[in-house]
Amino acid sequence: MAASSTSLVFKVHRREPELIAPAKPTPHEYKLLSDIDDQEGLRFQIPVIQFYRYDHSMQRKDPVKVIREALAQTLVFYYPFAGRLREGPQRKLMVDCNGEGLMFIEADADVTLEQFGDALQPPFPCLEELLYDVPGSTGVLNCPLILIQVTRLGCGGFIFALRLNHTMSDAAGLSQFMSAVGEMARGCLALSIPPLWERHLLTARDPPRVTRKHREYDEVEGTIVPYDDMVHRSFFFGPTEVSALRKLVPQHLDKCSTFELLTACLWRCRTIAIQPNPEEEVRIICIVNARSKFDPSLPLGYYGNAFAFPVAVSQAGKLCRNPLGYSLELVKQAKNDVTEEYMKSLADLMVIKGRPHFTVVRSYLVSDVTRAGFGDADFGWGKAVYGGPAKGGVGAIPGVASFLIPFKNKKGEAGIVLPITLPAQAMEIFVKELDAVIQGKAIDGSGRKSIFVSSSL
Repeated sequence: MAASSTSLVFKVHRREPELIAPAKPTPHEYKLLSDIDDQEGLRFQIPVIQFYRYDHSMQRKDPVKVIREALAQTLVFYYPFAGRLREGPQRKLMVDCNGEGLMFIEADADVTLEQFGDALQPPFPCLEELLYDVPGSTGVLNCPLILIQVTRLGCGGFIFALRLNHTMSDAAGLSQFMSAVGEMARGCLALSIPPLWERHLLTARDPPRVTRKHREYDEVEGTIVPYDDMVHRSFFFGPTEVSALRKLVPQHLDKCSTFELLTACLWRCRTIAIQPNPEEEVRIICIVNARSKFDPSLPLGYYGNAFAFPVAVSQAGKLCRNPLGYSLELVKQAKNDVTEEYMKSLADLMVIKGRPHFTVVRSYLVSDVTRAGFGDADFGWGKAVYGGPAKGGVGAIPGVASFLIPFKNKKGEAGIVLPITLPAQAMEIFVKELDAVIQGKAIDGSGRKSIFVSSSL
């Protein structure tokens, strides 16, 4: 479970940012986002990064030129991505499909893929140079909805980095768009999965009515982890680590998924590390893709946000004292809460309560992108060596979110890499606790000073 190194330093030469518009005229219209899309907790930019090796068969091809042209062709089908978000009454978001275009940056770096080392995983060195934060481009409203930087490497490989306004799409929707760009780049004349807008499928009922509990949106006053001394590290969970954790699972839970198992373990270890008041409630928020929860399922091609934030809640002391099975049972129950009715109730709650942010106080959020398919996007150079979130801890409050990302270590073992962000003191405790759990030992978490600070968020 070694952490990745960010000691590598290199220079990136960037051209001036440009706007890429659809290659053909597209409808100029306004399209409403769904009531799942425009909640406060999704009004931020999410970064994704892909690393591609040199391919001898593509030696006469320039990845910048190929991808630039493919983006223009893809935007003909995904023309809302070329528009700009506007906000209407009751904070309702809509896309002004004006064809302005997405933002694109051409760049070159004096580094090779090999210099990144065997372990290509977050946090990546010089990320801010590989995905440049163009001044004035990061707003949720009236700004490009996607920013893409393609950086050529000295070895002939390249890096494709993307920043998305999360209100537009979730991981599955973004992966669908990236696959479409890949198809256009490889010379396809049509898309294998045509995009569908259909955001009305996740719009509130009239009149709206909340029929399920949504504790993830409780208004909670309390404490949050301070984020002025954050450390970023990644941890690898291969067959050995997962097997060790499964030995701690009670028999009635032995059919749990790897996501449930890792989420339960991480929640418990992280809680021990940050040392909240034992009487306080702590929360684990699981991202659940709800596409298949509908009857019939949401249509193939839907690229909006179609997930929920179900939450499990426990007293901190109880979570830390109990074995892994306790947190695992809570995680499984939270995931099972998500149904079609739950999603309809959630959309209604957004309208009734003014599109609130999910509760971040004493919360930890885990999202599984192992099946999102980021690394499968093929622009002609094959699949990515690494494809997925560019860092953990993204969102309105740094350090709240982590991702489960598919990964192969230098031994060739397939597993999951998990970037996590914590204050330095808490990270030290987290590492010791996680190692102890995997080795079947226990660490006494008592007597440590809490590193929480007061907040009314």
